[in-house]
Amino acid sequence: MRAADATAPRIGIIVPRHKHTAVDRNRLKRRLRELARTRLLPALPPGHVVIRARPEAYAASFDALARQIERAGRDLARVLGPQARQEGL
Repeated sequence: MRAADATAPRIGIIVPRHKHTAVDRNRLKRRLRELARTRLLPALPPGHVVIRARPEAYAASFDALARQIERAGRDLARVLGPQARQEGL
């Protein structure tokens, strides 16, 4: 691990096919990437997080995806405990 990796959070996004086209998958990836960048990354402590899209994510609105990302951030803060709360989660 490089020194820069130890100080910044990183997010990986997995979007399986689930019988959708490449256009659908790329649209979902762009939405998830934007939500992670604006709502999840600023509050994460250094580390790695992976987001895996479920089949119902293809039909979800941007607002519904945003609520799920925010919920995942709260769940992550609860799992990480006091250290994450001190760092802003």
